[in-house]
Amino acid sequence: MKQRWKMEAIQTCEVMVYTKIFLKFLHKFWPCGPGKEFFMYAHERRGYYTFWQHMENAFPGSNILVVTLMNRESKRVEAQSDEETLKEAMGVLKNMFGPNIPNATDILVAATATIQSSLIINLFTILRYMGRIFFTGEHRSEQFSGYVHGGYLAGIDTSKALLEERRKERKTENQNHSLEPLLALTGSLTLTKADAVSSLHKCDIPTQLYLSGKLSIPEAIL
Repeated sequence: MKQRWKMEAIQTCEVMVYTKIFLKFLHKFWPCGPGKEFFMYAHERRGYYTFWQHMENAFPGSNILVVTLMNRESKRVEAQSDEETLKEAMGVLKNMFGPNIPNATDILVAATATIQSSLIINLFTILRYMGRIFFTGEHRSEQFSGYVHGGYLAGIDTSKALLEERRKERKTENQNHSLEPLLALTGSLTLTKADAVSSLHKCDIPTQLYLSGKLSIPEAIL
């Protein structure tokens, strides 16, 4: 990361933090069934215990609810005790399902704000390709970052960019090859035949044979 532009791009990226809070109950009191796995809570403070999910589909009979917090709320909750977090979460659930619901028997706060691996960098603003290395994946999709079709569309874009770069390389290679006989013959005007033949890296095989006297001009061109 020696290039300055990379460090500047990283510094402009927002660090996203996710915190999942698992609450265990003796029995479930929330609705289950098709289309009822997720539910949301609206609060005057943005992001305050908003996104909820029950685990009955993944783990039937577990009686577990999960709430996901992000960014500012994640950092706030991870800085306080589990008892305070449980009190806040139960206050939200009672607002949604009524005051007679049972209290949670256990809580697990999956803290990530202080874990280095939780740093998510928007690579779209950092790298497209570097030399002969091309980067692709859902993170390269500006419109659908984080989604499967984002990865699919990014793969198409990257493959097109790679093929275009390869086309440019082949065009350059073809131009270089077409100039080699001319450069070799031009060099032979100022060099002796022996010197020209010894400069093998300047000409291709037909030109070398012509300069050595083994081919005529038409044969060398063909």
